[in-house]
Amino acid sequence: MTAALLIARRELAAYLRTWSGYVIIAAMLLLDGLLFNAFAMGGSSKRSAEVIYQFFYFSSGVTITAAVFLSMRLLAEERQTGTLSLLYSSPVTDAEIVIGKFLSALAFLSILIVLTLYMPLLVLVNGKVSFGHLFAGYLGLLLLGAASVAIGTFGSSLAKNQVLAAILSGVIVVALLVCWMLSSVTDRPFSELFTALALHGKHFQPFGQGIVHVRDVIYYVAVTFVALFAAIRVLEARRWR
Repeated sequence: MTAALLIARRELAAYLRTWSGYVIIAAMLLLDGLLFNAFAMGGSSKRSAEVIYQFFYFSSGVTITAAVFLSMRLLAEERQTGTLSLLYSSPVTDAEIVIGKFLSALAFLSILIVLTLYMPLLVLVNGKVSFGHLFAGYLGLLLLGAASVAIGTFGSSLAKNQVLAAILSGVIVVALLVCWMLSSVTDRPFSELFTALALHGKHFQPFGQGIVHVRDVIYYVAVTFVALFAAIRVLEARRWR
């Protein structure tokens, strides 16, 4: 794991040294702020808990989008620039490469998530905020972000360039989001299956309401594990070609 942490530190430094990471953070914060002002804070008077729930609802979409854009460069850029062979020749395993790059993108995404904290705290001006609600909501955003980054890492491992990586990752994420819609138009047992597979819907809504269910935590951890495992297997297959 030491090698994975070294890779994560190097990749995180690359995010901080280049303008692309800051552009993504600025764009996502702007989008999140606009959605918060227009939908959560706007309109008729609402209870504080409702405003906080809507904040987490819209922030979840921003988090997924940011995760896809942050993760698209992780492995696709190495392959595009021809430096992936250097990683293969270095004394690190495929698992360490994938985990290190995943951790770097997740750390950078966590910075974005933390920077949104001022938005729900604005509710304190005219209302009350439950810090337990905030904890549950931000835990949900972090888990959702981790799963989305892992999916993006898998998409990046398949693609030859960053644009294709973003498209592949976006398709996978959208497919998991659409599962929630399919669950309402199908009969059992398929409706239950689609509900269980949905990336948002059933699994994120409790976090937004300030409720933490073990099943939802396990779901996001499982999605993260499966996506990273698949990315490792893709790298192993490419190594032996």
